Amino acid sequence: MTPNPLLGVVYHWLGGLAAGSFYLPYKGVRRWSWETYWLVGGVFSWVIAPSLVATLFVPHLGSVLRDAPGSAIFWTYFWGLMWGVGGLTFGLSLRYLGMSLGYAVALGFCAVFGTLMPPLVAGTIAQTIATRAGQIILLGMALCLAGIAIAGAAGRRRERELPRDPAGGDATIEFNFPKGIVVAVFAGVLSASMAYGLAAAEPIAASALAHGTPAIWSGLPKLVVVLAGGFTTNAVWCLLLNARNGTAREYIGGVNNAGGDHAPARRPVPLAVNYLLCAAAGVTWYFQFFFYTMGETQMGAYKFSSWTLHMASIIVFSTLWGVALREWKGTRFATRLLVAAGLATLVAATVVIGFGNYAASK
Repeated sequence: MTPNPLLGVVYHWLGGLAAGSFYLPYKGVRRWSWETYWLVGGVFSWVIAPSLVATLFVPHLGSVLRDAPGSAIFWTYFWGLMWGVGGLTFGLSLRYLGMSLGYAVALGFCAVFGTLMPPLVAGTIAQTIATRAGQIILLGMALCLAGIAIAGAAGRRRERELPRDPAGGDATIEFNFPKGIVVAVFAGVLSASMAYGLAAAEPIAASALAHGTPAIWSGLPKLVVVLAGGFTTNAVWCLLLNARNGTAREYIGGVNNAGGDHAPARRPVPLAVNYLLCAAAGVTWYFQFFFYTMGETQMGAYKFSSWTLHMASIIVFSTLWGVALREWKGTRFATRLLVAAGLATLVAATVVIGFGNYAASK
C-alpha cells in the first residue's frame, strides 16, 4: 500500500476527536463512584470494542495472535499494563484541572516521551534528524510542545481568575492546580507506554498481513493485546477501590450508605442510563486508537510522528470542548486569547508534521 500522509493526518484528527470527546458521557453518570463508572466504561473500551472490531475486520484473528512471536505478545501486554497506570491517573487529572488543562499537561508529556523514545531505542533518531523531512517533522513536534506550554499558561491564569466557590458548578468545584499538575505529569509520562506497546506490537501486525488482513486494518490485533494489559491494571485498581469504599453494590443499583442507618433517603440509581453512558464513553474512547492505527499505516517511514499528531489533535478537540462547556467563563480576555493561541499553534504543528511526512513520501 502506498502511504498517503495527508489522509493519515485526517485519520489522526478523527482519533483526536474521539479521544477529546470520550469523557463527556461520564458527566451524565449519576450516583456512581469514580471507580464504578471508570471500570464499566473500561470493559467497553479495552475489552469489548477492540475484540469485536478486530473480529469483524481481521480474518482469522485467533490464528494471527497465535502465530505472532511470543516476545511481541509479552512486551505489548507489558507496556499495556504500564499504560494502564497512566490511564488511572489521567482520569484524576481531568478531575483536578478540567478538560482543557488536564489534557494539555498530561498529553504534552505523553507526546514527548511517546514520540521520541521508540526511535531512540531503535537507534534511528540520528537518521531521522539528518533528513530534510525528518527536520520538518521535528519542527512540528517543537510547535506541538510550544502549543502545550501556551495552553498550560492559560490554565494557570484560569486558576487565579476563577472564583473557588463550592457552589460554582462543575467547572470549578474540584479545580486544584498543584495537585492536578503532579497527577497530570505522572499520567503523561506513563501514558506514553501506549506508544511503546504499539511499537513492540509490529510483529503482530506483520502476522495479520501474513494472514491476508488488508494493511489499513493490520493494526487492530495490536490493540487487542495492548488494551488487555491496560484493562488488567485498571480492573485491579477499580475493584480494590470498590472493596475499600463499599461501592461494589453500585453495579446492581445499590448505593454506598456511608452515613449508616440514619443517613437521609436517597433517590434510586439510574442504572440503565449509567450503563449506556459508560458504554458510549468506552466505545468513543476506543475509536481514538481505531483511527490511530489507520493513520499510522499512512505515514510511511516516519510513522513515529503519528504519536505527536495524535496528542496534538486530542488537545485541540478537548480544549474546544472545554470552551463549549464554559470552563473558561469568567476569565479575562488575555487568558482566552492564550487559549486561542495555543489552539492555533497546535493546529499548525499537525500541518507541519503532515507536510514533513508528505515530503518524505516524495
